[in-house]
Amino acid sequence: MSYPHRSSDVGTHPEMMGTHPEMAEMRERLERTASTGPAMAIEGLIVLAGLYTAISPWVVHFAILPAITVNNLLVGITIGLIGIGLALAPERMFRLSWTLVPLGIWLFISPWVVTLTHGARAGIVWNNCWTGAVVTVLGLAAMGLTIGRAQRGRR
Repeated sequence: MSYPHRSSDVGTHPEMMGTHPEMAEMRERLERTASTGPAMAIEGLIVLAGLYTAISPWVVHFAILPAITVNNLLVGITIGLIGIGLALAPERMFRLSWTLVPLGIWLFISPWVVTLTHGARAGIVWNNCWTGAVVTVLGLAAMGLTIGRAQRGRR
């Protein structure tokens, strides 16, 4: 069944959403947010946190445990890609910055969940707890930049 299209409804057609005034304002606000010094610093720290998380099994010497090694490698690559995406396409990726918070929480609890005996060595626990806390804080900071800028823009 075909539904008639009304040409008078400006915001209802998908091709017209790109020209909607609120969409243009949102893109401009995110572009301003992404070009600030704190935003660039947070993006860089997110990339570094992802890189460290990915290589941490070899830095802290727990690469002989395959489950936690693969976990940290995949989570680290994901965090790094989110950080690179925030730097390259902030207008699209700032909406995904919230995913850093659950990734950080996962890093925090993963030594107990992923390891075969559900108990990990102290080095693994300390490494993942600190890394998870840093990633969570960076995710909250990235979200806070967008929310804070949006609230200041409305006033």
